[in-house]
Amino acid sequence: MAKSRASENPESRFSAVLVSVASLPGVRIDRETYLRSALTRYCSEDEVRVAIEETPAAAGIPLDILDKAADAAITYETSKAGALSAAAGVPGIFALPLTVPGDMAQYMGHMLRIAQKLAYLYSWPDLLSTSSEDLDDATKGVLTLFVGVMFGTQSANKAVGQISALMAEQVARKLPQKALTQGVVYPVVKKVAAYLGVEMTKQTFAKSVSKAIPVVGAVVSGGLTLATSRPMAKRLKKHLSGLELANPARRVVDEDVHGSTVGHTEPSPA
Repeated sequence: MAKSRASENPESRFSAVLVSVASLPGVRIDRETYLRSALTRYCSEDEVRVAIEETPAAAGIPLDILDKAADAAITYETSKAGALSAAAGVPGIFALPLTVPGDMAQYMGHMLRIAQKLAYLYSWPDLLSTSSEDLDDATKGVLTLFVGVMFGTQSANKAVGQISALMAEQVARKLPQKALTQGVVYPVVKKVAAYLGVEMTKQTFAKSVSKAIPVVGAVVSGGLTLATSRPMAKRLKKHLSGLELANPARRVVDEDVHGSTVGHTEPSPA
């Protein structure tokens, strides 16, 4: 009975999907590999090195460069998600029990891939490490908030801003565990997860309807995925790029182990 009640809880439902999808092959983005491939075409080798060892903000990489890389990531991920969704719509209504859960999983998977890429470009720390299968509560919390931002929830926007400000103030390279699991942000995470659990159920129904007619369903489903996922990704990009954590003028002198200066940026005068 308890298990049944948990499965009906929207918050628990979303959290379970998040953990399951995060463990799927290809969902986790290696931060170093991605930053190198995304920034090499725009930045010097030294800038790329500092971006990987520290953050793109610490490397002093301008926001317009990061925005270009972010737009490329969004175009790639949303186009791929739309194509896979269309392919899942071909079998028609008789295959719905198989295609809908798989389609939702790949949709969420691409959302998590976009969230990671945008986070790394805008100076957030490693989220889904490829070296560990574990997903700690702080990481689940921040990913929940990122998806919440994609869905346009103002409480998620505010919470992400709070976390960013805290990390920028402390020049931290890790997520603030206490704030995300015990502090004032934690209740917001739970509230956003519950909201997303309800929205996920609505989307599952919408996708079921779009897939009811073969071929036509493929076109509708692929178009629906593309039409919804791209604005959502753009929403997250806009929010993350405007946070203090992404500001290349945030970091002051940062010295390496040999004492040589690797970057010098100061807040711009008013």
